Amino acid sequence: MTVRLTAGRTAVVGENGSGKSTFARLLNGLRMPSTGGIRVLGLDPRADARALRSRVGFVFTNPEAQILMPTPIEDLELSLRHLPRDEARRQARRILGEYGLDGRDDVPASALSGGQRQLLAVASVLASSPDLLVADEPTTLLDLRNARRIGDLLLGLDIPVVLLTHDLELASRCDEALLFEDGRLVACGAPHDVIDQYRASCA
Repeated sequence: MTVRLTAGRTAVVGENGSGKSTFARLLNGLRMPSTGGIRVLGLDPRADARALRSRVGFVFTNPEAQILMPTPIEDLELSLRHLPRDEARRQARRILGEYGLDGRDDVPASALSGGQRQLLAVASVLASSPDLLVADEPTTLLDLRNARRIGDLLLGLDIPVVLLTHDLELASRCDEALLFEDGRLVACGAPHDVIDQYRASCA
């Protein structure tokens, strides 16, 4: 099946082990296709993996997998390391404020709540100005309030977003949806149609 992702918000649904995460990692060159080919942002991951990873932001399920520095401001400064140090610090403080993390600059990242850690993870990814964002079940570990907050944030971005999720309400708010089963893409289309097919397959 050939798929062209043209919508601004693409939901990816399916059971655990269905191939969603493998698909996500193909999009930023973390995995390579064993057969066939793939183009992402016009790039071939086999030939341009490094360039592709610089343009595709990736948000993991567990923010602890991608928060690399001891404090929020240091983590953002890492994403802004292309800037002069003083400018990176100013930008990091501004971004923390935009994401509701002002006053948390120098606290240990481990002391943040789960929702705050995921906000920091998203902020750090977006600080590098990606052209595409892939989020692999970013709300799974969060309570309802924080899941909604992260969902609203991701769906409100002005860049294309590919969102892997078990939250079918969140998936229904996307522009299109993909359904994976047993490592295969089996449906692509309007979210309500794809979600109905998914529900039927689980009945």
